[in-house]
Amino acid sequence: MTADKRAASVAASVAVLLLIIAGWQAVASKGLISPVFLPGPDRIYAAIVKGVERGDLVAQTGETIRRMILGWALASVMGVAIGAVIGVSEAARVWVAPMLEFVRPLPASAIAPVAVVIFGLTDRMVLFLIAFGALWPMLLTTIHGFSNVHPRLREVSRTLALGELAYVFKIALPAATPDILGGLRLGLTVALILTVVGEMITVQGGLGARILLGARSFRSADLFAGVALLGAIGLVSNGLLGLAESRALRWKPR
Repeated sequence: MTADKRAASVAASVAVLLLIIAGWQAVASKGLISPVFLPGPDRIYAAIVKGVERGDLVAQTGETIRRMILGWALASVMGVAIGAVIGVSEAARVWVAPMLEFVRPLPASAIAPVAVVIFGLTDRMVLFLIAFGALWPMLLTTIHGFSNVHPRLREVSRTLALGELAYVFKIALPAATPDILGGLRLGLTVALILTVVGEMITVQGGLGARILLGARSFRSADLFAGVALLGAIGLVSNGLLGLAESRALRWKPR
């Protein structure tokens, strides 16, 4: 996509967003829906400004971002490391793959009670929940990337008398990088979702707890302010990771 087309696409997206916000504001201003259930964008913006001025919203947003990044980083290290071993070793795929297929379909929400029993309503419970859910996109894409390295590259490594470790880092890893980066982006989205779920379960601060408490006390403006900030976090984090991906893959022909 050329720079002009990219700019036009961004402009069109912003225009649609502004149109939706304007329509939302019109509905809220005319009172077609009770503000208890649907506050206008002006009230949501006022709630964000008030929360920033008090400082509590900044602290809660930082806490959510911290948990998301830590859980995602833990899942990334585990997913890439385990996925590389399984992807390179055919024996590992035969022995380990059935167990992975048994555990993978388990939803993170089903694991949450187990995590509560083990860790209690603590920060470690939230991190465990994030890592468990965000692990699978990274693990599966890493396995796919390593197991689908072109056979000729394997032959090249044998011709050069490369050891298994050298083959992994010098040939297999670069070849699997596009798949790995795609899994990292998917895992980051899952990490944000599970961060909110964990914070709602533990009520240990963060935007998830803010949204839950706002809903229980019918503070709809605070509730929607938290949702808006979560959307902004997802947009910015995905954009930054996409930028890092494009830089890391600038050697790859488009």
